[in-house]
Amino acid sequence: MYKVFIETRQIILSNISEKKLTKISIQDSPKTRKNLDSIIFHSEDDLTIETEDLEGLWEDFCSHFKLIIAAGGLVQKGKKFLFIKRHGKWDIPKGKLEKGENEEEGAVREIEEECNIQGPKIKKKICDTYHCYELNGKQILKKSIWFFLKYKGEDQLIPQTEEGITEVKWFGHDEFSVIRNNTYGSILEVLDVFEKKIL
Repeated sequence: MYKVFIETRQIILSNISEKKLTKISIQDSPKTRKNLDSIIFHSEDDLTIETEDLEGLWEDFCSHFKLIIAAGGLVQKGKKFLFIKRHGKWDIPKGKLEKGENEEEGAVREIEEECNIQGPKIKKKICDTYHCYELNGKQILKKSIWFFLKYKGEDQLIPQTEEGITEVKWFGHDEFSVIRNNTYGSILEVLDVFEKKIL
């Protein structure tokens, strides 16, 4: 199964045998593949495309976008977790991988740069998410690789304002509702997986 977030919607590509996660579903077919552009960008609701050829459908789906790989993570210090506010919404620090950089290195570097903390340590992977957006007239598919990290330092939190970040803040798990009420679909997915598998 592949789940892709587009603005406030999600498009799910799944094998026919998998459980349906959306009210609306359509069958994969030559007509569906021909109209993928319209389905991806103009459907107004969450949507599942069911197929017997998941990898083939995913390849066709990805062909409509430029792929960018990013990495980041949810950092824990004591009983608090680190979040950033970017463009008015709560987010988890992450960013595009640099040339020659692996996922773990990129995640740590981005967290350090965006929040001004040094030396967070990766404990385990949480999940991958995909989301789409438009940048300079191009359709982008961003794959984000998320990790769970721990941090013991005392660095002063400073937002990386040139990246649109206006606030960096520690939240207790009992305050996650604040994040959930003002964030992106892909971040909700990360929190769901984190709470289910790691917390």
